[in-house]
Amino acid sequence: MEFSENRIHQVFRVSVILKGLHALIEIAGGLLFYFVSTQQILALVNRLTREELVEDPRDFIATHLLAAAQGLTGATESFYAWYLVSHGLIKVVLVVGLLREKLVAYPASLVAMAGFIAYQLYRYSYTHSLGLILLTVFDLIVMVLIWHEWRLLRRHRPVD
Repeated sequence: MEFSENRIHQVFRVSVILKGLHALIEIAGGLLFYFVSTQQILALVNRLTREELVEDPRDFIATHLLAAAQGLTGATESFYAWYLVSHGLIKVVLVVGLLREKLVAYPASLVAMAGFIAYQLYRYSYTHSLGLILLTVFDLIVMVLIWHEWRLLRRHRPVD
């Protein structure tokens, strides 16, 4: 199945927009970690998982969510706040550059995403999280699309 350049460009734009939305969610999550106390997070997770755990004490999502909340400390909460906000801000800047077809955004995005993927794989070696693998696969697809768009853009732009 062969894709037209127009279809590839549409997939590129949608994937970059999805990365931008994910970046905004990361920023919001980081700000929540910054402004909401560990005790408030634990109380919220307890409230959200209580009924499910009464019904099924081994519920995968509820038990993992509760374990994650119980493992939060002030230091880990500060790290997550910093990590999510900085990661999100970097991605927002890169997404804006890509959507505006700024040439510098393409290699910068490839380098940043390679760094994010390296970190995700490092985290996977400890967590074995399916979510990290899915995110990494999506990031690799987006990197291929960015590379493709960058090649086309350089080929069709006059040299300054």
